[in-house]
Amino acid sequence: MTMPAAPATAANQSAARQPQPVQRFTTAGLMQDRREVEIEHAGRIYRLRITQLNKLILTA
Repeated sequence: MTMPAAPATAANQSAARQPQPVQRFTTAGLMQDRREVEIEHAGRIYRLRITQLNKLILTA
């Protein structure tokens, strides 16, 4: 005889869906001493660049 599955509780559901910590990159590691890099995502090329005012701009 098998036991029926325990009903899903809010605690069980929340434990199963624990969010993963967001991975963090430094601009130094990502840019590697460059002012501009290209990022490919979903078949498109994006350009990430550091401006003269040290701001980041992402364009498609």
